[in-house]
Order: sequence, then C-alpha cells, then structure tokens
Amino acid sequence: MRVLVVTAVPVERDAVTRAFGGAEERVALPGAELHRRGAFDVLAGGAGPAAAAAATAFALASGASASAPYGLVVSAGIGGAFTPVTPLGSLIVADGIVAADLGAETADGFLPVTALGFGRDRFTPPPALVREVAAATGAAVGPVLTVSTVTGSAERAGALLAAHPGALAEAMEGFGVAEAAARADVPVLEVRAVSNAVGPRDRDAWRIGDALAALTDAFGKAAPVLEGWNSHENLEG
Repeated sequence: MRVLVVTAVPVERDAVTRAFGGAEERVALPGAELHRRGAFDVLAGGAGPAAAAAATAFALASGASASAPYGLVVSAGIGGAFTPVTPLGSLIVADGIVAADLGAETADGFLPVTALGFGRDRFTPPPALVREVAAATGAAVGPVLTVSTVTGSAERAGALLAAHPGALAEAMEGFGVAEAAARADVPVLEVRAVSNAVGPRDRDAWRIGDALAALTDAFGKAAPVLEGWNSHENLEG
C-alpha cells in the first residue's frame, strides 16, 4: 500500500518530497505528474476544491489498478490560520475537514449543504492517526476549513469562526481531496503549515518560506507514522 499526498501547487509538492529520501521517479497522469519517493506519491493537483478532487480521483484510479494501491491520502500545503491559537510557521493536523462555504445564503444567515437536506459538509480523518501525527510533529489539532474564496476581511474571518467554533485554519483543497478519497473508500488526513493569518490580506506579513520549511520538517517526522499506520491498518483490514 502507498500513501498519496496532494498539494495545490508545485512549491508545496517540492516541500513535501524534500522530506523523503531515495531517488525520485515521475509518473505522468492526465493533466498532472506524480513525484514518487519510496512509499509516497506527491501530486500538485491545482488550487481549489474542484481541481483537488479531480486530481485526487485520477491518481486514485491509477493506483487502484496497480500492484500497490493507495491506502491513505493526505491533503497537504500551507494555509491561513486563526491566530494567535496557531501562529505563523506552526503546523496543524485536521480532526475535521469542513466545507465552510458549501451551502446557501439566507435571510437568517448561511446554511450548510447538510441543512438543505443533501450532501455532506465534513469529513473526519481517523482519530488515532491524527493523534499520532500530531504527537510526532508537535502540531495543533482542530478543524480546517475548505473555502473557495480566501478570506480577506476581519468581518469574514469572524463569520467563519462564528459558524465553525474552534476552527484553526482555512485552505482551499482539503474537502475536495477528502471527497475523492471517500468515494474510493480510502482514509484521508489534512496537514497544514501556517503561512499567514486569516483576515485582511497583508502580503508583507506572510511567511511562506517558513511555512514551507515547516511542511518539510513535518513530513520528515510524520513519514514513519504514515507508513506504519498505513501498513498496520491494511494488514488488520
């Protein structure tokens, strides 16, 4: 069994692959390329939940017919955090992957898709895996919101926190990755390194380099956990 890691952009993909030793093999997929090192395939699937879902689905379909199919999918990258709980450069492991803006606006406020009577708006990664990865990396644990539009105001940040108390961060791909993984019956995890605060956009305050370095460090520490858990769960199954 292999581990599929899906990022949005190549710089995030490269930050993840730097954590793994060994020679790199590249595998062409429709519209994308897997970077394979050891038990890990890392894919830059594109920004936003739709691109992430499509890229993940293609990768899972290719792995399903191989001699070593995927046993775990990880959505990974940098993201904005609801500081000061999660400061810049810190790491977050999601215990809930939440579609924060999938639903309907009404006169009484936002209704998630589940309140409309269809679909789902949350995926829950395996709790034991969340705990083990957080322990290995020193990450904070909490919900990570998936949004299609990055938050750019204090008002919007406040509204998100009011709707999703305890949320630690927002990003744009986790729910799409989780949707594809769920349809393939493969467990999912989301790992985010904090590059900026959620709220008014201040590019001068962003710490993208620090966040990418934290992402590399995190996967270096988490790799044995991910490989061990993947093998154990599938042997038990």
